[in-house]
Amino acid sequence: MPGLPTTVVVPTIGRPSLDALLRSLRDSDGPRPAEVIVVDDSGTRAGPAAARNRGWRRARTPWVSFLDDDVIVERDWLARLAEDLAAAGDDVAGSQGRVTVPLPAGRRPTDWERGTAGLRTARWITADMTYRRSALAEAGGFDERFPRAYREDSDLALRVQDAGGRLVRGRRGIVHPVRPAGFWASVRAQAGNADDVLMRRLHGPDWRERAGAGPG
Repeated sequence: MPGLPTTVVVPTIGRPSLDALLRSLRDSDGPRPAEVIVVDDSGTRAGPAAARNRGWRRARTPWVSFLDDDVIVERDWLARLAEDLAAAGDDVAGSQGRVTVPLPAGRRPTDWERGTAGLRTARWITADMTYRRSALAEAGGFDERFPRAYREDSDLALRVQDAGGRLVRGRRGIVHPVRPAGFWASVRAQAGNADDVLMRRLHGPDWRERAGAGPG
């Protein structure tokens, strides 16, 4: 079976969830990717944008598939990814996978859980996003002025689209479990306001509509 023309890039700070992701990739049915690059950012803490840039710049395949280290790919993810890439026309610069967020049964979800569930309809998030390497190179990759896992993927998507690339939704899917909120969750959420300000400066006042981010 021919291999996939893509390199999988996973930025991580060494969370235990990484093992579950790598096991799900190993067990997924379908052609194998050319390479899986895990970028360890636990020492430098330069942020996911910088870590993804380190990963994709090492890749030598036509496509680069980004996954977050806290997701699990579905059993047919590799097979579906192969179909998504085969179906991509020359104008397609990127393809996003489907995201499933399991919520607890028998009780109402918390605000944190509902926020995570919003990933199911979010646009162009790098929890599962594949780009042509040429599109990444043309756009200059991720903007490392976004230090958190927040808005850096929206910024890249808008720049790729501004350059004429088309982004589509694929058929492959991942499961994104809800992580515990943690003590600093609200602080991190507030810190994201600075990223919203940067998005407005870079992309104008209509950036939320263009990125599908919803009202602030």
